[in-house]
Amino acid sequence: MISSARDSHMAAGRDPASSSSRISMEEMRDLAHDIEDCIDRFLPCPCVACQGQGEAASVLRRVKKAATSARSRFAAEIHKLRSRLKDAHDRRVNYQAVNGSSAGASPAAADTGAETDPVGIDEPKQELVDILLQQTGPGKPGVISIVGFGGSGKTTLARAVYECPGVVRRFPCRAWAVASEHRDAEGLLTTILRQLRTTDAPLPQISMDGFLRTTECLIVIDDINKQNWDVIKSILPREAKSRIIVTTALQSVANACSSGDGYVYKMSILNAEHSKVLLMKKVFFQGCSPELERGSTAIVEKCDGLPLALVCMAKFLLGENELTGSHCARVCHNLGHHMEKEADFTKLQQVLVNNYSSLSGYPLRTSLLYTSVFPNGRPIRRNTLIRRWLAEGYVQCQYKRSDLEVADENFRELIDRNIIRPIDASNNAKVKTCRTHGIMHEFMLHKSMSDNFITSLHDQNRSNFRHLFIQNHASGSTLSSNQRTSPASDDAAGSEKFRARSLTISGDAGEAASEFCRCELLRVLDLGECNDLEDSHLKDIHKLWHLKYLSLGGTISNLPKKIDKLHCLETLDLRKTKIEVLPVEVIGLPHLAYLFGKFKFGKKDLRKSEIAEFSQRKSKLKSLAGFYADGNPGFLQLMAHMKELKKVKIWCESTGADNKGLPDISKAVQKFAQDGMDTSELSSAANGAMPPSASIC
Repeated sequence: MISSARDSHMAAGRDPASSSSRISMEEMRDLAHDIEDCIDRFLPCPCVACQGQGEAASVLRRVKKAATSARSRFAAEIHKLRSRLKDAHDRRVNYQAVNGSSAGASPAAADTGAETDPVGIDEPKQELVDILLQQTGPGKPGVISIVGFGGSGKTTLARAVYECPGVVRRFPCRAWAVASEHRDAEGLLTTILRQLRTTDAPLPQISMDGFLRTTECLIVIDDINKQNWDVIKSILPREAKSRIIVTTALQSVANACSSGDGYVYKMSILNAEHSKVLLMKKVFFQGCSPELERGSTAIVEKCDGLPLALVCMAKFLLGENELTGSHCARVCHNLGHHMEKEADFTKLQQVLVNNYSSLSGYPLRTSLLYTSVFPNGRPIRRNTLIRRWLAEGYVQCQYKRSDLEVADENFRELIDRNIIRPIDASNNAKVKTCRTHGIMHEFMLHKSMSDNFITSLHDQNRSNFRHLFIQNHASGSTLSSNQRTSPASDDAAGSEKFRARSLTISGDAGEAASEFCRCELLRVLDLGECNDLEDSHLKDIHKLWHLKYLSLGGTISNLPKKIDKLHCLETLDLRKTKIEVLPVEVIGLPHLAYLFGKFKFGKKDLRKSEIAEFSQRKSKLKSLAGFYADGNPGFLQLMAHMKELKKVKIWCESTGADNKGLPDISKAVQKFAQDGMDTSELSSAANGAMPPSASIC
C-alpha cells in the first residue's frame, strides 16, 4: 500500500520528496521491513512441509521449543515494534500525512511529439508509404499499426508518413488525433470527424461511416488503447476507401487493430551509427576531438538507441559549460539523478514513468523493478527470471491458477508492453531470453535505490536494502560516488545485520565471497556468474534457512555436506559448475522443484526402506535436466515416485546391445507414460540408438 501510494504520486506528477507524506511513507516502509525481519529471524523455517504437520502446530512447536530467553527477546521486540507503529500512526494523523487517491482518470501517456529532424527513419517511412499507397481490397479497411517502446519514435514515424507529399496527394482528406488527450472514444471520434468535415453542414449530420465509405481518408490515431479501438472498429464500414494508422506501445493492441488485412510495423532502436549521427546533429555540430568522441560513444551506449533519450541528452549537454569526454562520462554515470532533477529530461522522465505506472498492479511493477538487479545490457533467461520472482514472493496467485501461471502471464504483459525486449525464442515460440531497454534499466535502478529496494553490496547503506548485487562488468549498472564504499567484509565490527532477500554476484566477488552468509534472510542467492567463488565459501550456506533459489558457477566442484538443511530450496541450478556426483539427500529436499546440471547419482542402489521414505515425502520435483545414466539405477528407482515431474533430461552412452542402463531408462519412461506423464517433454542427449519403447525424443 505504501509503495502504491508513492507510485500514484509519481504517476500524477506530484513529488512528495519534501512533504510529510514522503517522510511518513518511508517510516512506515521501514517499520514493515523490520516487522518482517523480526518474524523471519525468530521463525527461520516455518514451512509446513519441513515440519510434516499442520501450519499452526508447526509454529506452536517451534515457539515451545525455543529457549525462554529467545522467547523473551521475541516478545520484547514485538512490544517495541508495536510501540513504534503506534507512534508512527499518531504522527501520520497529527501532521495529516495521509495520501488520498487522486481524482479523475488515470494519467495519460506523455505526448512525446514528433522529432523535427528525424534520423534513421527513411527506410521504415518508405516501407509504410508503399503499403499505404497500395489499392485497398475488399473487406475491412486496412489498418497500419506502429508499435514500440515509449520514446522509440512511433509518433515521429507516423508524422513523417502523414506529411509525405505522395500521401498528401493521395489522401487530401486527413485527420490526426491523440487518443490519450480524450477521456472517451466519443470525444476522440468527434475530433477526427471535425477534421474530416468538408462542408458547412452541422457536425451531427455527417457520420464517420459516410466519410469512410465514400471518401479516401487517412486517419492517424496516436497512442491508441484497446477501449478506443473497440469503439472505433464497431462503426467502421466493412468496405471503405480509407486507411488508418495507429500508434501504440502494446503489441496486443497493435495486433487487434491490424487483424485481417492490416499490417503491424514494430519499431526498432537506432543502431550505433544512426545514434551517433543524431547526437552529432544536436550537439557536436562541427565535429569533436578524439577524447570527446569517446565521451559521445559512452552517451550512445547509455541511451541504447532510444531517440527520445538521445534528444534529451543532447539538450542537457548544450546547456553545460564544460563539454569534454570526461564530462560526458560523468553525465552517463549519474544519468538516473539527472533524469529525476533536470528539466531537459522531463519528457523522457514522463515516458518512463508512464511505462512503469501504467502496469496493472503493484506486484507487476515490483517484478519489473526486480529486473534491474541484473547487469544492464546482458541477456536475462526467462525461466531464471520467473523462478526468482516465485522465490521472492512477487507473484500473487488469484482464483485457481498456479503461481507459475501468474508469473508467466506477468512476463508476457511486460513483453506485450515492449518494456522487456525479447532476444530469441525457443522451439515452441516462447521467449527464451530477454533484456530491458538500457534507459529504462537506468530509470528503474535509480528508483529502486531511492526506495531502498536494490543497491550494490558496496553501498554504505546496504543494510537497509532488500536486494543486493555486485557487478564487475563494463556494461554493469552504475552507482554514484556517494554509493561506493568498502565491501561488506570490511565492516570492522562484523555485526552488521542485512535485511536483504537476494544477492546477485556477476564477475569477481572479492572478499565479499566469504561474507554472503551474513545475509541470513536470503531467499535468492545467484552466484552463477561469480568468477572467484571457492568450495570453502559454501561451508556455512546451510544457515540460510529461507533460501529458495541457489545458482552456482563454474568454480564450484563440490556441494557442502549440509546442503540437505536447505529445506525451503525450490531451485538448484548447477549447470555451470564442475559437480559430477549429486548427493542423494538433494533429491529428498521437500520443496525442490527445479534441479539443473549434469551429474551422476550418489548411490548405486537404494534399499526398499529408503525408497519408501522418499515416496512418503511426496517429491515436488518438476524439472530435472538432468542426470547421467551410467548403469546406476539409483535415480531411476526414484523416478516412479516423482509424481509432479514434467521434464527430465537423461544423458547416456550406448556401447552396444549389452548396455545395461537402457532397459532401466525404458522401464522408467514407460512407467511415466502409464501414469499420464507428458512424454513429449522428455528429452535425452544420447550418443547411440534408443529402443523405440523408451519414448524419448
